[in-house]
Amino acid sequence: MSYDRYVAICKPLHYGTLLGSRACVHMAAAAWATGFLIALLHTANTFSLPLCKGNALGQFFCEIPQILKLSCSNSYLRELGLLLFTLLVVFGCFIFILFSYVQILRAVLRIPSEQGRHKAFSTCLPHLAVVSLFVGTALFANLKPPSISYPSLQLVASVLCSVVPPTANPLIYSMRNQELKDALWKLIS
Repeated sequence: MSYDRYVAICKPLHYGTLLGSRACVHMAAAAWATGFLIALLHTANTFSLPLCKGNALGQFFCEIPQILKLSCSNSYLRELGLLLFTLLVVFGCFIFILFSYVQILRAVLRIPSEQGRHKAFSTCLPHLAVVSLFVGTALFANLKPPSISYPSLQLVASVLCSVVPPTANPLIYSMRNQELKDALWKLIS
């Protein structure tokens, strides 16, 4: 999405060449393959763990840190390696998104008309809102200190991370629709 916005705003005359169907298929395949590889590695590591503290989790979601607590082997090094690999991939994506939006911001600020700047920003804001919502809930769910690790808080964080972004996604992207905006203001008033 960020590359699409970058090409649409910074290189509009090359849009058809840079983002043809072949490029879109390659980007989608790379995203799916990366996600599948990470999920496969975590799943293989999880299923290879011997569980000596039972197999019941006090969670609604079967998350990796909860399963590691049930393991009697010292598998933290393997899981740490997988988490570092995952963080490397996520950091690479984050840098790519950040670079794209810095270039977009530079290009938009050079647009002389305010209407042109507004149109360019309104093209980018829904994607930035969805990415920020997803990253924010994921950071809240995964980077809280262990000292505040209550089971109910972990459950709320997991639900926030897995339910809120997909639920808010259609609403955020449809806010450019004037009929929806009017209906929302009528509902609020």
